[in-house]
Amino acid sequence: MYPKNRVDALTDGLFGVAMTILVLDLRLPDEFDPADQAALMRALFGLWPKFFPYALSFYVLGSTWLANIKLRSRGEFVSKHYAVWWLLYLLLATCIPFSTAVVGRFAHFGPSAWLYSANLAALAAVGYRMVTLLPGLDHDEHTIDRKVSLLVLMGTAVLCVGISLFDPAKALWVYALNIAAPPLARWIGARRLTTDG
Repeated sequence: MYPKNRVDALTDGLFGVAMTILVLDLRLPDEFDPADQAALMRALFGLWPKFFPYALSFYVLGSTWLANIKLRSRGEFVSKHYAVWWLLYLLLATCIPFSTAVVGRFAHFGPSAWLYSANLAALAAVGYRMVTLLPGLDHDEHTIDRKVSLLVLMGTAVLCVGISLFDPAKALWVYALNIAAPPLARWIGARRLTTDG
């Protein structure tokens, strides 16, 4: 048995580091020396292909972390089985800066979207498995929200791969559908209340 608060502390630290190092790939080249402010503005606007995956990954990691801390569990300890899944989850979370850098540099190639989508889909799948293993979990609106958001993330990852087969440069935009996860979870929760009540 492992103390849940220690697992949570490690998670907080790794998510914080992963979210911070995402920005390291968002930079102007060292040799860049703009002739005037217009050249600097063009260069800054030219960072958009890298900024979009950065912002998307920051959102995914941030919303995943927020959803994790909203889950309510009465258990103070987790099993070794759960801890192994959690380490796999953290491994996948720490891979997001790499897959973000690849898709930021090579968004026009399908394999970059595949790598990024595989990373996010695996993170979501392992996260879903962990929700099912969490001891003493309260099955409330936070749990519904977590499960729905993970399923939507897996679904958008599959859609991204499909779209990348035809138009890799626009495939990442499908991840915008993840903003629909919270209202969808509220709708499912309300439906569950009306059918249970």
